[in-house]
Amino acid sequence: MRRQFVATLERLLEEDSRVVLLLGDIGVFGFRNSFAKFPMRTINIGILEQATVSLAAGLAKEGFIPVFHSIAPFVVERAYEQLKVDFCYQSLGGNFVSVGASYDYAALGCTHHCPADVSLMKSLPGMQVVVPGHPHELDTLFRQTYANSCPTYFRLTERNNEMDRDVEFGKATVIQRGDAITVIVVGPLLDTVIRAVGGLNLTILYYTTLSPFDSATLAENCPSGKVVVVEPFYEGTLVNDVVASLKYRPVSITNIGVPRRFLTNYGAAEEHDIACGLAAEAIRQKVEECIHA
Repeated sequence: MRRQFVATLERLLEEDSRVVLLLGDIGVFGFRNSFAKFPMRTINIGILEQATVSLAAGLAKEGFIPVFHSIAPFVVERAYEQLKVDFCYQSLGGNFVSVGASYDYAALGCTHHCPADVSLMKSLPGMQVVVPGHPHELDTLFRQTYANSCPTYFRLTERNNEMDRDVEFGKATVIQRGDAITVIVVGPLLDTVIRAVGGLNLTILYYTTLSPFDSATLAENCPSGKVVVVEPFYEGTLVNDVVASLKYRPVSITNIGVPRRFLTNYGAAEEHDIACGLAAEAIRQKVEECIHA
């Protein structure tokens, strides 16, 4: 997905003279062509994430469209106050693109984990949050939003679904319809969920935009009032959105996501999936429990 991000930005740097790419010592080699072709608009600030976000805000005030890219904990957690004050409080447009979502860089330990990023970004008024599940979806969603004058967070992952879906910013995609329950799945977990629930009579809603949340599609596709949310970040992050979407209706919510505890083990991301209950077998077990509850 990061290769697609590089390709998308290289094209936008050519097409739109307002675009400025700011890097935090991450992705510098990948953007070597952009450094050569657009040296005044491709800048490696270095490991100064807070200052980079403030610099991006200054560029936005002058009519540029900043794009800041680094690892998730450095984009979100290290520079959170600047995102809040410099961008959201001032209603400035900018794009913040992370890699290493949740525990993609599990071998590097907890300092490089960031399962809290979506919770934090969704708590900022005015911040848009996008979680594509395929490189082509990233290209589509980035082009739809990069210049819309809103601060937008894009969560890139090292793993993605095998095929892209027809996605639109702010809209959920109905993958299948059924009566027993409604499963909400976010971004790169779609393939895993489809494998997990094969043969079950249920609805699958695929979300790549989390803020703003598409309440209408959920309300129209939740006949049972039972909802399972499969999210590749801290479990329970989307609870408020689900409850608000189904207001005045009784609703039962089962959360499947990254447990809200520090993950202190190293290893591969796939091993963390198993430990966190995000492998297909564990998801199917919880979905069946919800159906029969």
